[in-house]
Amino acid sequence: MSTATLNPPLKSRLDQSQIDTFHEQGFLRIGKILTDEEILFYQKEYDAEFARAWETDSLRNLSIDNGSDVETKKSASKQMLQIMQMCERNIHFRKLIYDARILDLMADLMGPNIQLFHDQALFKPAQVGGPVSWHQDNAYWKCRPANLISCWLTFDDVVRENGAMQLIPGSHLKPVWHEQNASTNALLDLKGVDESKAVVVDLPAGGCLFHHCQTLHYTQPNTTDHQRRALAIHFMPPGTTSEHRTGIIPVDFSHPLLRCRTN
Repeated sequence: MSTATLNPPLKSRLDQSQIDTFHEQGFLRIGKILTDEEILFYQKEYDAEFARAWETDSLRNLSIDNGSDVETKKSASKQMLQIMQMCERNIHFRKLIYDARILDLMADLMGPNIQLFHDQALFKPAQVGGPVSWHQDNAYWKCRPANLISCWLTFDDVVRENGAMQLIPGSHLKPVWHEQNASTNALLDLKGVDESKAVVVDLPAGGCLFHHCQTLHYTQPNTTDHQRRALAIHFMPPGTTSEHRTGIIPVDFSHPLLRCRTN
């Protein structure tokens, strides 16, 4: 069998104008990729994982200080809830990181070799959902080269008022200095953002957008009667390094190689 048969020409799922938009703006709205049946299924699994996380005190409320006990997290006036590595807790979310509908699009933006950096569930409950201040993801991660890309996937309809992503076009072209958030030590904050330039990306349940790890983004508090359940899947090219560890980030259970092309 020839190498050409093993590695046929790659077929793009995005057109060139979409790819150009991503590289110029630092993000790209895709829209709905999950079926209605899948949305209902993932909503149920998502809710079950958060229920278990409350029972085991294995989630964070990013709206308050790190290290708070579970009762403090529950009673806080604002709740920006986070579960890291849903793909290590639930086999269905493990399968989702391998979903061809996501990886085919990621390959058009990143190239054929794709490794998982990590995933996180980000839940804003109705009425009390807390904000996530303006930031670039790589201000937390400190990865090099800074070319990671995230798929932000929703399990509810999202609009500005319940926590849709707001992004600054073109802000991915350079890193900027972040300060610690004055309200919570769990978050970084960026001062002086010109919010008049922000683009609000509304999405239907089952919809997604892709954004660069240096694209400035923000989500406002959820004061509506509608919860906002989202999952961020962060991808990187193999060979990525981080200031938080020595050497390249290895291929392992936490950081699986999802796609690989040898030529």
